[in-house]
Amino acid sequence: MKATKKLWDISYFDRYFFAILITIELLMSFTFLGYIHISPISITIAYLPILVAGCLLGSIQSIIIGFIFGLSSMYKASASYVMPSDAVFSPFLSGSPISSLFLSIGTRMLFGLFVGIAFTYARKRKHYRIWIAVISAIAPKVHSLLVYTTMGILFPELGYDYSSTFHWNLNNIVFTIICIVVVELLWAIYQSDTIQNIKSYINQSINNPYASKNINLFFIIFEFFMLCMAISAAIYFSQREYYMLEWHNIKVSRTISADLLLLQIQFLISLFSLNIISVILLVSIYKYMSYKEYKGEIDELTGIMGRRMFLYHCEKAQKVNSSDLKKTGWFLFIDADYFKSINDTFGHSTGDEVLKTIATNLQNTFGENGKVGRIGGDEFAVIIENETSEQQLKQQLEQFLNVISDTLPNKKISCSIGAYQFVFPQDVKHLLSETDEVLYKAKENGRACYVTKAYTPNE
Repeated sequence: MKATKKLWDISYFDRYFFAILITIELLMSFTFLGYIHISPISITIAYLPILVAGCLLGSIQSIIIGFIFGLSSMYKASASYVMPSDAVFSPFLSGSPISSLFLSIGTRMLFGLFVGIAFTYARKRKHYRIWIAVISAIAPKVHSLLVYTTMGILFPELGYDYSSTFHWNLNNIVFTIICIVVVELLWAIYQSDTIQNIKSYINQSINNPYASKNINLFFIIFEFFMLCMAISAAIYFSQREYYMLEWHNIKVSRTISADLLLLQIQFLISLFSLNIISVILLVSIYKYMSYKEYKGEIDELTGIMGRRMFLYHCEKAQKVNSSDLKKTGWFLFIDADYFKSINDTFGHSTGDEVLKTIATNLQNTFGENGKVGRIGGDEFAVIIENETSEQQLKQQLEQFLNVISDTLPNKKISCSIGAYQFVFPQDVKHLLSETDEVLYKAKENGRACYVTKAYTPNE
């Protein structure tokens, strides 16, 4: 893992994970999830996502989540009922907007920078798990040091300074343990084979031909609908809240009204964050499952398309190229000659190597202009979608036959090949039938050769 990744360079899986961390930060900042109140313990764990981002992703990600945490703190500190020590985090209440912005947002971004750099250093060390634990343990005090030092400089009247950081109590010990356990546990889970397998599938899902191209649009519309419902619910409860207070003869002043609005928006952000997490998980599950299905259609031995996937691609190719009624393509059948004899003489392992060699060379020869599939035991097929003349095709087939002939030292390997030229779009069943007839002619000619049938306008 690179020390610091650019935000746009991280994988799809890491982007999803990063988005979930942002929404978790919002949830922890705006709900009880970010605060533990079990007498006599009262601690804040809302900046745990900053540690996780710094450890698993990088400095840029931890800085951004630090910004989100600071922005949330500033928002909550803008209510009229907060304590004076909290009001200084709000540029609307402190009387010094620039100082409050730096205190609420700047210090949290600096904390994110420290966390990212520290974990980057830790990952390079020999005993990196110990270093990760050490950084997780001291991180809370670093955060306190940044905040208290800044408060002492910008708002000295509150009586805080850097020395306020070094007061230890039960809360500090509990939070240190929580930080170590959470970060170490998530690191172990993130590096596990299961998660890495899921990560690989999601990252490669962009190459999945089975995936619906409209699925992202569907989830965007779904999330927009959920957001509208959440806003409607917030507006409804806000109206009922004012009505209820008036019913009980409680006069709602402008100050109370502003605080109620802040709480409603806070509730709305929390609800929206939950929706975002749900959508990200649904998208991830869909991409994982669809790519898993796709991988199941890949021929395990040769690594090329299996029969079902290849024919699916051929059907799709007809539609994709249907706009140009004069565009031609080629359909090829390739049979390994006397393959049963190879298996009986040299063994199945050697036979498997022969099939792999044939598949690899077909891919090398035709992969840039089309797709290659294994449609049976020793049977392969190729669809060439780019314009290719008969002469060009013959040169490629000659090259292919020459390359595979030396696969085994004691036996010449050959294939019978039938090539049928067609005009897009074409019924795939017709392609299979016509190409099969051309292949049969190649076998009649003694095998180890190819026969082509070029398209004629009046055929």
